[in-house]
Amino acid sequence: MGNRDRRQRTSRRDFLTKCIGGGLIAIPAIGEGANMKPKSNAPEESEGISNSDWLLDPKAYRAAIKVTSDSVTLENGLIRRMIKLSPNAATIEYRNLITGEEMLRSVRPEASVTLDNAYYDVGGLIGQPIHNYLDPSWLKSMTANPDSFQFVSAKVGKTEKRFSWKKRLEWMPEDLPWPPPGESVTLAFHAPTKSPHAFAVLEVHYEIYDGAPLLSKWIVVRNNGDKPMMLNRFVCEILAAVEPESIVDSEGARGGFLIDDKDIQPTATSMSKTRWNAPNILVETDYTFGGSSIYIHSAGAHWESDPLYSTQVSYNRETPCLLECKPPLGPYRPVAPGEEFKSFHVYELLYDSTDRERRGLATRRMYRMMAPWVTENPIYMHVLSAEPDAVRLAVDQCAQVGFEMVIMTFGSGFDFENRDEQYQTKYKELADYARSKGIALGGYSLLASRSAANPADNTQGEPAKFGVMPCLGAQWGVDYLNQLKHFIEFAGLGVLENDGSYPGDLCSATYHPYHNGLDDSQWVMWKAITNLYEWCRSQGVYINIPDWYFMNGGSKTGMGYRETNWSLPRAYQEIIERQNIFDGTWEMTPSMGWMFVPLTQYQGGGVAATIEPLKEHLAYYGRRMANLFGSGVQACYRGPRLYDAPETERMVKKWVDFYKRHRAILNSDIFHLRRADGGGLDYILHANPTLKEKGLLMVYNPLPKTVTEKLTIPLYYTGIRKTARVSEREGRYRTRKLSVNLLMELSVTVPPEGNTWFVFE
Repeated sequence: MGNRDRRQRTSRRDFLTKCIGGGLIAIPAIGEGANMKPKSNAPEESEGISNSDWLLDPKAYRAAIKVTSDSVTLENGLIRRMIKLSPNAATIEYRNLITGEEMLRSVRPEASVTLDNAYYDVGGLIGQPIHNYLDPSWLKSMTANPDSFQFVSAKVGKTEKRFSWKKRLEWMPEDLPWPPPGESVTLAFHAPTKSPHAFAVLEVHYEIYDGAPLLSKWIVVRNNGDKPMMLNRFVCEILAAVEPESIVDSEGARGGFLIDDKDIQPTATSMSKTRWNAPNILVETDYTFGGSSIYIHSAGAHWESDPLYSTQVSYNRETPCLLECKPPLGPYRPVAPGEEFKSFHVYELLYDSTDRERRGLATRRMYRMMAPWVTENPIYMHVLSAEPDAVRLAVDQCAQVGFEMVIMTFGSGFDFENRDEQYQTKYKELADYARSKGIALGGYSLLASRSAANPADNTQGEPAKFGVMPCLGAQWGVDYLNQLKHFIEFAGLGVLENDGSYPGDLCSATYHPYHNGLDDSQWVMWKAITNLYEWCRSQGVYINIPDWYFMNGGSKTGMGYRETNWSLPRAYQEIIERQNIFDGTWEMTPSMGWMFVPLTQYQGGGVAATIEPLKEHLAYYGRRMANLFGSGVQACYRGPRLYDAPETERMVKKWVDFYKRHRAILNSDIFHLRRADGGGLDYILHANPTLKEKGLLMVYNPLPKTVTEKLTIPLYYTGIRKTARVSEREGRYRTRKLSVNLLMELSVTVPPEGNTWFVFE
């Protein structure tokens, strides 16, 4: 290293050391992503990118696809994927342009399919001598597998929406584009001419997006013959990725330690009870079943050990560095002549850092782009009774204080499955009344954990996740889903709260009319539930479900939600709530999660756990609203009413008004500064460089005494560079200078069990 390079590296290290003090790191560290210039605090130029940080200003990074006679290149200044087209199509480069890191170590097929029990690779090249890395000179001697699907053509276009979305702009901080802007390319392959499936055509679709190191991929299988064929299995993405760690011993010898914040899902071929670091890439799919956490819900992405990688360090060749995106079972679906089968979508986000905050920012950006409905964040109430008078009271109170939605909650008596027209008409009248007041009305339905008319037959498969599950491939399941659609459409309901959404259970029954048996049951039920959610999105119906179906239309799931915690004494709930929000927003936007406020008793705890009578616990009620509205996280306010006295009404309206006044910044990303522990001040920072209000700091004091403390706030991600205008609690703005490290020192005084906030412009 030359002296100039050494001085530059030292200068960056000194700069980052200052930022790291007190855990306030807000930009990539040395060796963890984009190198940072100490003067500009922006990523250095590398491999054709500008010196702007894509997380602050993504406009410069536009997607482009270049097709030549021998290659297709997808690039947006942040990532580049190059696919060689001859002698067959295969990815030969997958580079993170921010870090310069090559993600690929070996050439593999672009996909694979099993048709009528016959296996086929799709594209790919063979003949690579070792699989630790790919030397471009080897490509000249690598050949096509004659038994694989062969590339025939490429077609470039624009991104396309996966399904229709009727936006509810009144609940969103900004009007996001749909589909996300970018470019697409479709590669067409024909089956081997001498194979029994020579009539089959397969398309591999890719999309690359503006402004993020992100692309997506899926496949379509077409039957151009005159007889049906069975699609037993498919793999829509295969990547032999560079391993992030080299472990000689078996992973079990390390005690199963998780040394990164990402929990890699074990599979049958990658050790059943151990954990490994994954490559620095988030692989998300829309093939999801249940779960309220980002790393445990996707059934479509699997990091496997690589059987071709004989020269890896792992003595037992167990390193999970081969990505295969596939259903764990099936789909085992017939494809009739003239018809097609479409796989699920894969989303690949290349991280530019191992810093948890920066990776979380990138993840949240991906969800805003690929599932922009998650930014719909209405303020809503769970009304305890579905009787008309109770619903009207809830609607009237919500309208009076500025709430935007009422959900007839579990135990309210509302019956989504009631097919009586007179019953449905009653709720149509209530929905019309609510709409006249600016309130969306909807209700609760339970799917999983019930046997219904045709329970899933799990005797030959895995046990049901919640003990019992009705099969969505049975007649009852189809009738149930159609009934939900009918009731919503007839009554004009604006929200569906579907509890225990399809959790991935299997059904081995062979007499159900909409699936053939065990092998296709999971695919059929996933398609059934996601068709419902996509339909809801097309109708402008909000979807509140305790499952990670965001890519399929879901808006919100639980955020650290544990029901028994809301039976604890009130004081405990207040701190736990802030902890759950702090923990839940590493990968979720504030709008993606819900919390819970038991205005009346929920599962237990008696009067010590509840807020009613509301006016008698006004200070506590206000602190809960400060927690929630101050974080931008909405809660289920569960009870018969929102207020019981003029002073209660004023307090509720004060916090609703605060939220609506600062809605855009409060729905922006949360930066995690100090987690609540009940022993001192805790605080979070909202930041968004595109807004006039570029930052909002919420500070909470759990102690029974006034606390004055000097806080150091990192403002890099606000986009503010030299000076900031700062206002406390809607007061007069004062101009303050930032340090060279983009930090600001604030002296704060917070009253006993109180809060304060600062706005940065």
